Amino acid sequence: MASAPRPRPRPQPPEPRAGYVAVGFVRGPHGLNGELKVEPLTDHPHRFQAGATLQAGGRPYTVRASRMHQKTLLLQIDGIGTRAQAEALRDLLLEVPETELPVLGEGEYYRYQLIGIEVVGGDGQSLGRIEEVLDTGANDVYAVRNAEGELLLPAIDTVVKQVDMAAGRMVVELPAGLERRPPPKRAPGRG
Repeated sequence: MASAPRPRPRPQPPEPRAGYVAVGFVRGPHGLNGELKVEPLTDHPHRFQAGATLQAGGRPYTVRASRMHQKTLLLQIDGIGTRAQAEALRDLLLEVPETELPVLGEGEYYRYQLIGIEVVGGDGQSLGRIEEVLDTGANDVYAVRNAEGELLLPAIDTVVKQVDMAAGRMVVELPAGLERRPPPKRAPGRG
């Protein structure tokens, strides 16, 4: 008996280039005229307004138009007018230089700035470094890893007590019952 085909895993966005911040991820073409299906990675929708400049694959593109269609952002950019041209941008990040980010107020920071900072408990003991910021919908979750494993910390006021960006450090109070997950086991080598 033949089994049903498994769906292709959805590709995850790659890391942005040094000095750039990802604002979108091209999922693929839409239609025949070069329109792109884009997963927004920003809280600033003006990034996709007509006239905005975005980088894809290291090249600058100017947005001609954008619209929402069934919860998907569709983007038209200069120089992309066919499905084949749009297909060539599949799985690329849409990026802007960090220098174009709005200046934040005191005590505010961008997610990408948290990657790599040290997380310590209230007792000063190091818990590891933030390696990933997960968007869960309700609140962010910080994936804190070290050689002993991983902690998934909710980004809420009762857990995160202080963030010192200049020192590269976050002080947290661990919720009761939170345990570190062991590092993933590696498959045995094949010679």
